Amino acid sequence: MPALSFQGMPDYGAAFSGRTFPSCPFPAGMLILAKGRRMRCSRILSQFCVVSLAISGLWAQSPTLVEKSDRASRLMAAGKFAEAVRIYRELNQALPNNPGLVMNLGLALNYSGRKREAAVEFEKAVKLDPRNMTALLFLGTTYLDLGEAAKALGPLEKVAKTQPDNLDAEEALAEARLALNQFKASAEEFQNLSHLSPSDPNVWYGLGLSYDGLAQQSFDQLAKIAPGSAYWLDLAAESRLGTQQYFSAFYLYRQAQEKMPALRGVHNALAEIYRRTGHADWAVIEDEKERQLAPADCAREKLECDFRAGKFDELAAAAEGQASPESYYWRTHAYNRLALDAYTRLAELPSSAAVEVLMAKMETKRRQYIEAAKHWEAAIKFSPNDSIIKEQLAISLSRTADLDRARELFEDLLKANPESPELNYFLGDVLLKSQKPSEALPFLNKATLKKPVFLPAQASLARTYLALGQADKAIPHLKAALSIDEDGSLHYQ
Repeated sequence: MPALSFQGMPDYGAAFSGRTFPSCPFPAGMLILAKGRRMRCSRILSQFCVVSLAISGLWAQSPTLVEKSDRASRLMAAGKFAEAVRIYRELNQALPNNPGLVMNLGLALNYSGRKREAAVEFEKAVKLDPRNMTALLFLGTTYLDLGEAAKALGPLEKVAKTQPDNLDAEEALAEARLALNQFKASAEEFQNLSHLSPSDPNVWYGLGLSYDGLAQQSFDQLAKIAPGSAYWLDLAAESRLGTQQYFSAFYLYRQAQEKMPALRGVHNALAEIYRRTGHADWAVIEDEKERQLAPADCAREKLECDFRAGKFDELAAAAEGQASPESYYWRTHAYNRLALDAYTRLAELPSSAAVEVLMAKMETKRRQYIEAAKHWEAAIKFSPNDSIIKEQLAISLSRTADLDRARELFEDLLKANPESPELNYFLGDVLLKSQKPSEALPFLNKATLKKPVFLPAQASLARTYLALGQADKAIPHLKAALSIDEDGSLHYQ
């Protein structure tokens, strides 16, 4: 079961961030894909065709502009996007308010990583031609990449409505709705896409996240009307079991059992904990106790019977109009199983960079960092030069206490991006965990100077000063990081 949140919703806006996908070749003068999006090359190119760079008559009168246009196209094809930006700016100055040139400038900026500037150009292209579905789609996906799903929603809805067969628009729209916690709508979108594009790993991952969100919402409603009930305790225990927190899960299951001895499934869950912790003989006893419970009376307990029969969609729909603890309990169970089914379909896909990245994210969410590291390792084999994958692998390794390998990766990444506050923090934190506070100090200092609001860096810097016996220097950093002090250690220090 995916872990439930007990202190707020997960950050779904970041769910798709950091993913990499194979780049696509494109003919000179044609649209290229916005970096980081999931669009399929052949379909995008066939749908959008060639962007007209200017009015042909004007083009014919200016061989210099034609030459510049051809050069910009070649630069784009060669992946030299920063150089292409400069030329497209010159072309836009020579022929202002030309939708095609504005669009190509936006694409060059987007692919060079300057997404904020790219969004400005796509906005201009849309104003020049409000019916330009290409500009609307790229505007929406660029806002998604910027983490501004609310701004992405309008353009993407227009494209999806105008071009109902455009799977890329539908997928991007589903992601926007997921990021905005519109889980029911995103689940419907991803469910439809799963039939149309079953080999797309992002669809199954998005569907799983959507059902996770619906499960969380249902659980939150249960917590409001029946906190501490047997239903609440059982779901909380199942969440702990899913993240291998066996002691906590066992304790919660026992509490649920005390409050509702006839609650079916608890003995089986306890048996599973016993098996995983090396007590197979005790597991047999719990399994036998489960068999002795009376079966559900489907005339009175239809939701449970639907769940046992695997009718998860029907159960969720039937419970939609109910507001009892029992209905929220079974609805949460149903959404959890639907999420699990989606993740299972993801895991069954052939290995690829995209699949391994998403599997790594899923294991990270479950706090299974060793498994996550294995998937990041597999992803690197497909994309050996991808810095994002390397960074995520290093983070996972640092959480598995493989500090030496994590340090090597962070040092390598920092050579290419020495001013990154995140990388300086990660390397400094690994050095601190390796009992090398004096080596950690300059990196953590740099991280906090570059990004003072980066609270994890403030916390690590405080601990570094304490390790060096400089408590007076630690105090301001301890105060800055108190809001993220989950275990009370910063308050204590």
